[in-house]
Amino acid sequence: MPLADRFLDIRRDPHSDELLARGGGPAAHSILQRAGFVAVVRLHETYHRAPTGLAERDESRLATTAVARLRAAGYHVDCHEDFDTDSRPASYLPLGSSVAHLAERIRGAVTTDEAADALTELTAAHDGILAALQKVLIATADFHDGLGEASDPYTARRLRYLADEYLGVIGSDLAHTRNALADRHAPHPGRSTCTEEVVATERERSAVCACPPPPRKLPAPPLAVAAGLRR
Repeated sequence: MPLADRFLDIRRDPHSDELLARGGGPAAHSILQRAGFVAVVRLHETYHRAPTGLAERDESRLATTAVARLRAAGYHVDCHEDFDTDSRPASYLPLGSSVAHLAERIRGAVTTDEAADALTELTAAHDGILAALQKVLIATADFHDGLGEASDPYTARRLRYLADEYLGVIGSDLAHTRNALADRHAPHPGRSTCTEEVVATERERSAVCACPPPPRKLPAPPLAVAAGLRR
């Protein structure tokens, strides 16, 4: 992680009096969003603001919570004294980390069967991740029905369209990919698992394994001597 992504600033804007959080990288932005901030994406930066309509005490509570969570995660947070806190709440892996782990499983897969097993968690018809995501979209659409504002029925229809059309296409394509991999039962030609054993046909039996040695790191060049120190 770049060093600059470890620093954030949370305070009220001196001109607009808005509660703003600036700095940090994507991981810090996720913490801010879970604390209640709203992301504002601009051309040259992404910053976060408090939701509209909050009372000042609620904004202060939101900012204090964000400072505590960020510092607990190891971030350096500069903030107004009203938001400063010694609290360090426990952090837990978010649900998204379980889904991201599937990507690591696929990156580490050496056979089509292993890749298919990972994709099954996405494409399982009843309780796969995509099926659960569809339920979330439909539930959110149902929530907007009768919510009261003129745009709410449109939002509900849009969410159902995304669930039925876009998510349906993604699910169908991934299921086809998963099934095709499951039928192949083949090793990946570009990946292999090192058993640290020497094959019987290897003439140099003193070798540890048949894998190529790791690339050798060249030693760092000596520091140049300053011209003024030479004689």
